[in-house]
Amino acid sequence: MQPRTLFRTVAFAEAVTWTLLLIGLFLKYVTRTTDVGVSIAGGIHGFVFLCYAATAAFTWINQKWSTRTGLLAIGSAVIPYATIPTEKSLDRRGLLAGGWRLAAGGEAPRGGFEKAQAWVLRNPILAVVVTLVAVGAVFSFLLLMGPPGTWFS
Repeated sequence: MQPRTLFRTVAFAEAVTWTLLLIGLFLKYVTRTTDVGVSIAGGIHGFVFLCYAATAAFTWINQKWSTRTGLLAIGSAVIPYATIPTEKSLDRRGLLAGGWRLAAGGEAPRGGFEKAQAWVLRNPILAVVVTLVAVGAVFSFLLLMGPPGTWFS
């Protein structure tokens, strides 16, 4: 899967999970019928949000985006549906073009982030397992902390 396809897929998934979460919030706070939607959609959205942030960072390294572009791409996940226009803008400007430059037979990595990315691209199965465990650990920690409004009460 090329950088463009990966980024587009995860950006779309992030927007879809916003929809699920907003429906859950509507059911909980407007119709006051159930909070199950927030419990389920909130967890799914949180997981996909973290996956999107990781994907945006991974793409940022590969595509050599500016710091501003990379931070805007990651930050777009905070605003409902903003990942879609962000993806469209990046694509239109050619910032998602090309393949994985640090894959086997590609450029030599420079610096820690590029070395980590090169390892991931050259060991994809092990990298997926490690990533899922890491994202699951972060996700579990965040679930244990509870909703943001309860952190300091």
